[in-house]
Amino acid sequence: MADSDWDTVTILRKKPEKASQLKTEQAVNKARRSGAPVETSSKFGAASNRRNPTTLNTARLDRETEELKHSKVSSDVSKLIMQGRQAKGWTQKDLATNINEKPQVIQEYEQGKGVPNQQILGKIERAIGMRLRGKEKGTPLAPRGKK
Repeated sequence: MADSDWDTVTILRKKPEKASQLKTEQAVNKARRSGAPVETSSKFGAASNRRNPTTLNTARLDRETEELKHSKVSSDVSKLIMQGRQAKGWTQKDLATNINEKPQVIQEYEQGKGVPNQQILGKIERAIGMRLRGKEKGTPLAPRGKK
């Protein structure tokens, strides 16, 4: 045991710096002092939370007075939907499940608040058997012929 060397040896290793640590202002200043080459470049619009400058059309848009709204289901169509549904003895939920839509959609259409969708109107037409679009609103829908 006399030949074993029990002197303490301390090894200090520094961890390599991460890329994010190399970008700090402190690290950049240290590199400049030591004479290491430092490349700086700024990205376009980087670190700014500013909005784009106003365009020429902004003033024109501000002067615009017309209020744009989505068209709603007309009252006659909503009444026709209600009449056709009640003629079949269905609730709003029954009609909605029959056409694979939510009951809220039927409710909005019957209240005249829904935005008309041609696909949904077509489904409702076929379900209640009554035309809801075109010149012949309210007339029974002709049965489809077999192919």
